[in-house]
Amino acid sequence: MTPTLPATATEIAAGVRSGALSAPDVVAAALDRIATRDDRLGAFQVVRTAKAAVDAAEVARRVDLAQLPLAGVPIAIKDTVPVAGEPMRNGSPLSPDGPQPADHPVVARLKAAGAIVVGITRVPELCFFAATDSPFGITHNPWDLDRTPGGSSGGSAAAVAAGMVPVAHGADGLGSIRIPAACCGLVGIKPGSGVVPAHLGPNDWYGMAENGPLATTVADAALVLSVMADNPELAEVREPDRALRIGVSTKPPVIGVRPDIEHLRAVVRTVRMLEAAGHHVERVDPPYPKNTLPVLARYFAGVSIDAEGLDRSRLDRAVRFYVALGDRVRAHNLVKDADRDEFRTHLAGYFANLDLLVTPTLATPPIEAARWGQRSGPRVFAAGARYAPYPAPWNYAGYPAVSVPAGLHPQTGTPMAVQLIAPDGSEQLLLGVAALLERLAPWPRVAPDF
Repeated sequence: MTPTLPATATEIAAGVRSGALSAPDVVAAALDRIATRDDRLGAFQVVRTAKAAVDAAEVARRVDLAQLPLAGVPIAIKDTVPVAGEPMRNGSPLSPDGPQPADHPVVARLKAAGAIVVGITRVPELCFFAATDSPFGITHNPWDLDRTPGGSSGGSAAAVAAGMVPVAHGADGLGSIRIPAACCGLVGIKPGSGVVPAHLGPNDWYGMAENGPLATTVADAALVLSVMADNPELAEVREPDRALRIGVSTKPPVIGVRPDIEHLRAVVRTVRMLEAAGHHVERVDPPYPKNTLPVLARYFAGVSIDAEGLDRSRLDRAVRFYVALGDRVRAHNLVKDADRDEFRTHLAGYFANLDLLVTPTLATPPIEAARWGQRSGPRVFAAGARYAPYPAPWNYAGYPAVSVPAGLHPQTGTPMAVQLIAPDGSEQLLLGVAALLERLAPWPRVAPDF
């Protein structure tokens, strides 16, 4: 029996565990959807048609099937972590195209939990930007094919928002889970430092990058996060049982950015719902770093490290620009842990009287789907800063943050979102608040044409 879409990962796993669904049928249906839908989107770099069918049959024979939290759930993996037997290109044709010898720890945990990897999703070259295009192609947003699904986990977000898979893996170094989640109307969570194994490149962009899920429901995001973290308690989503102290800020962390009025209104509607639910809301801006260079230094240097061993002269034009900046950062030893520690100290004081913070996730609707990598580096940087400035500080801090859908833009019809942030160890709190918002203002689970 094949489930009727849109089925959640939680529903699929329950059906497979009980015997009401079969893992091979579920995976075959997902592969059929990819075959018929991805030509318009370009979400997938690799589709594991034959291998996924074999993996599904193996899951169906497992003696522990009834205990698997992700039994038979089709999942897509972002092209930034190894999947055994498949190439890992990181968005660049200059990277080795041979099969990876072993699974990344997160992939291994997902497979052990019964998930079936049906494909690997596209990213921008070296994951350098908040749109998903590379020499392999341009990925499009299911809500508006002329717009980007965000980046760098844009392929994963497009795959979920188009209903091809119920959940997907993403990685977030400067907003790369939350930005695509916001662009595509999904729930996306970047866990705090150390909750999920990172192992993203040689040094996780100096500790800023984390692995996490993209999903259509809070329950699915929590379930996949619990498997990635090897912590079953994270799957237990509980709405807050006490009045929370909630800060709200629409101040962009980047000077000169002007948020779209509709995205600001989405934040206002959200905090009014939270107030009506009995929570205390206060407008108070976080202590964003006045000097953004320490944040950018980690970003540029991380891209520079990821480019090692590649023919840099053949990288996309904008990527070469970023890599060259990163080379200078590394040559002058500009990445300082003391800068990050100082920011975290300021945040500790800020959150001393708050349980969490609400901000916009994006400042404007998604930008166009285009070959941004072939444009000038400064132009690309400016475009990203104007439309998606809010997520980056929380990678720098190492704090958990989640993007939650918050309505549709009345002019563009594209999703809007709010970002919830809290200190270390607050993943369950953030997911509980997200679940409250999901109950109070449900969102479409997939784009209307899919």
